[in-house]
Parts: sequence; C-alpha cells; structure tokens
Amino acid sequence: MAVMPIPEGYRTVTPYLTIDDAARAIDYYKKAFGASERMRMETPDGKIGHAEIEIGDSLVMISDPAPESTIRPPSELGGTSAGIFLYVEDVDKVVKRAVDAGATVTMEVADQFWGERFGSIRDPFGHEWSVATHIEDVPPQEMTERAKAAMAGLAA
Repeated sequence: MAVMPIPEGYRTVTPYLTIDDAARAIDYYKKAFGASERMRMETPDGKIGHAEIEIGDSLVMISDPAPESTIRPPSELGGTSAGIFLYVEDVDKVVKRAVDAGATVTMEVADQFWGERFGSIRDPFGHEWSVATHIEDVPPQEMTERAKAAMAGLAA
C-alpha cells in the first residue's frame, strides 16, 4: 500500500495559527465556530506544540509561539499578516456567537454585491476572520457591473 502524499483527512491548504494561549483559543473556537478538537500535543511546559481543530469540513492547525519558529502571533506583530475566510450556514448567527464569546466586529454583517451575506471579526487572539453565507449566484457579467457600481460608490 503506497503512502499518500496528502494524508487522508487533510486538505491541500491548511491554515496554521500561532496564538498566545493556544489552549484558550481552542476553547474559544469551539464556542465561536463549533470547532471540534482533532488532536493536541503539549510541550513539557504544558503549552501547545501542535493542535488540530476542525471547523465544518476544514482543518486549522494551532500552536503556542515557539522561540525557534519564525511564525509569530498577532500580539507580537501588532496585527496579523493573513486572514481566514469561513463559509457558514448562517453568518448572522455565527458572528453573534463569536462576538458573544469575545470577538470584535471589524465589518458589520450585510448583503454584498458578490452574492454573499458577509461580515468580519477579530478574535480575542488577534486573528481576522471573514465570515460569509452564499446567498446568490451572480453571473460574471452582472458581477462586473455590480463591482463597478460598488467601486464607484467608494470613490464618492
């Protein structure tokens, strides 16, 4: 039996978040996004060396900061260098649950020209999450027209 180049249960691209107090972050993601913990490896001092959570059909890897790593948590960067896009069944419900668990809204949930109900939050650990529910299939030509109108509105 040949070894698979991508292990079963994993995707081609998987976000890896470095978070101060990764254990607390895992609890937060369970409350906010209904995540389930897939596995956890602790270091001798009790920190998270590596953990994996599932949100819907996707995997997110998490660890506490490690001195030997070049990946730093948002608390050290003064912001984050990447965001996570999360599709859900009910964006309003998920954003409210995330905020109730400690997130900050960075963009209110609203219907968007590209056919999604969309909003953004910053979790208590500094990571940015865009949360959306697809509500409309927009044909390419109409998308172009809607985008032009939306961009014109920004310039006004």
